Amino acid sequence: MSESGAPTVSRRPRRPERTTPMPEPEDLVALMPLAGHLGLRLTEAGPDRVEGTLPWSRSLCTAGDTLHGGALMALADTVGAVCAYLNLPAGCVTSTAESSTRFFRPVRSGEVRATARPLHVGRTLIVVQTDLCDAAGRPVGQTTQGQTVRAAGPAA
Repeated sequence: MSESGAPTVSRRPRRPERTTPMPEPEDLVALMPLAGHLGLRLTEAGPDRVEGTLPWSRSLCTAGDTLHGGALMALADTVGAVCAYLNLPAGCVTSTAESSTRFFRPVRSGEVRATARPLHVGRTLIVVQTDLCDAAGRPVGQTTQGQTVRAAGPAA
């Protein structure tokens, strides 16, 4: 209680500003071999917004030359994980704890653009929403994922 009798509100201190330079998008992709293998490219990377693209490739398709849902989910998970990573406090790491994807239309050519934004940046969980759009800008799908925040341990 404050001196006036009103309840005091305990606020969590803000995270300190990043003291290291923001990694370049190509350096972030290099940390994730699967992303490079799929042909994923990050075009923008910052704590408030991460964008990446995945080109249509017959090798990533299912029946009917349709880009496989797993490839789209890998794009969304990767871009979302980078968004979470860029929101981590110093000395912490992240991994996907849960993910939910809804598909709206198939992709049969061109490329898919993923745009991730943090919905919640907490002490133990970061929630990210990633919108997927085709080359014409039409919605393809949407992924919401929860990323754990935990102290980095010794390398295995």
